[in-house]
Amino acid sequence: QVQLVESGGGSVQAGGSLRLSCAASGRTFSSYAMSWFRQAPGKEREFVATISSSSMLIYYTDSVKGRFTISRDNAKNTVFLQMNSLKPEDTADYYCAARSTYGSMIWNEYKYWGQGTQVTVSS
Repeated sequence: QVQLVESGGGSVQAGGSLRLSCAASGRTFSSYAMSWFRQAPGKEREFVATISSSSMLIYYTDSVKGRFTISRDNAKNTVFLQMNSLKPEDTADYYCAARSTYGSMIWNEYKYWGQGTQVTVSS
């Protein structure tokens, strides 16, 4: 069992930055692949980025490549999403999710979820 709690959301102007954190409790965080998803109002939940348990494998959706960076600190049971050059279309609720194996960008293949943190980017 893994419990996930996101933080770091807020309101910024376009071009600004935010750093999201996802703190995990429960055993064996370091064995899980971690991902970030987002869901804008009226839209489906979409994949943002994923990182393998060892941080060796990372993948981003095209719309955030070069602007967002996912990372993790297994000693602190935390995964991060550094978001730079934010755009209004990045506005959404952001969720972290855990899965036993790396490689999925499909939200319903993830068993563990946080409650979400809201990001609002104004133009």
